[in-house]
This record gives sequence, C-alpha cells and structure tokens, in this order.
Amino acid sequence: MQQVMTFLFSNFTLTLFVVGLIAATVSLMRHPRPWSRGVVVEALLSWFLFFSLGVSFLYNFIMHVFFSEMAASFIGWQTSPFQKEVGFASLGFSVVGFLAFKGSFGARLAAILGPACFLWGAAVGHAVQMVEAHNYAPGNAGVIFYTDIFIPLIGLALLWMRREHGLSPAVSAYR
Repeated sequence: MQQVMTFLFSNFTLTLFVVGLIAATVSLMRHPRPWSRGVVVEALLSWFLFFSLGVSFLYNFIMHVFFSEMAASFIGWQTSPFQKEVGFASLGFSVVGFLAFKGSFGARLAAILGPACFLWGAAVGHAVQMVEAHNYAPGNAGVIFYTDIFIPLIGLALLWMRREHGLSPAVSAYR
C-alpha cells in the first residue's frame, strides 16, 4: 500500500488527471441521457480544470513552499529560494484553475495558457537537465516530464472541442 501511495503522490499530475476523468464520469452518470458530445466535452473540460490545474497546482504550491527539501530532492535539485517562487506561481495557477471550473471561455483559456507556458518551459528545463546534468531523477525525467508536455495539449484540445460546440458555462448545470 505504501508503494501505491508513493506512486500516486509522486506522480500527482497523472493521478489528478485520472481523478478528473473519474469525476467527469460520475457527473455524467448523474446527468440525463442521451449525452450530447457537448455535454461530455463540458464535463471533461470542467473537471480537467478543477483537478489537473486547480488541485494539481495547489499540491505543487504546498510541496514547493512547505516541503521544499523533499520537492528539491525528488527533482534532483539542491534546495533554492527559487522554489518558493515556483510555489507561489503554482498557487496563482491553482486559483485561476478553480475559478475557470465554471468560468467563461476567456477564463478557461487563461487558466490553460498560463500553465501551458510554465509547463512547456519546465519540460524544456527538464530535457536540458537530462542532457547536460544527466539528471534522471523521477521528478525531472519521469511522469512529470511527460505530463508537463501533454497536460496543456489536453486542456487546449478540450477547450477547442468546447468552442466547436459553442457551449456556454450554463450548459453544465448537471455538475
């Protein structure tokens, strides 16, 4: 059980993405059928924003600010005051992710684009660390590296699909 918990918390970006999929499924099960594609996309997008951005960046804030030595070790870094800055940036992304859960298209776009810039920049930094410093620590070269790339892509794809259906946040009254 300890190994499972360690895996889930060490790979929190993947864990929270899956939790978001589960929450979307539960919310859809409570919604009358048949489900239109728009209703499914809205459920996936809203719970993605809540868990993959809101909760995930809140967790990142807590780890970098309050458990900075553990976080640095997991990433293969030395502890640095810069971690607090990463933590507080994460807190900002978290707040915007929570606000976008039921927000407008513009709020949702902002909630995805800000973290996308941060995560893609982090992915480049991880790649540089792998090549130059041979840093293959789990927090640098593991699941986090891939979710840094794919989480923003998934968010942008969901937002694009939502826009394709011209949905307003009011459509998601089933939440």
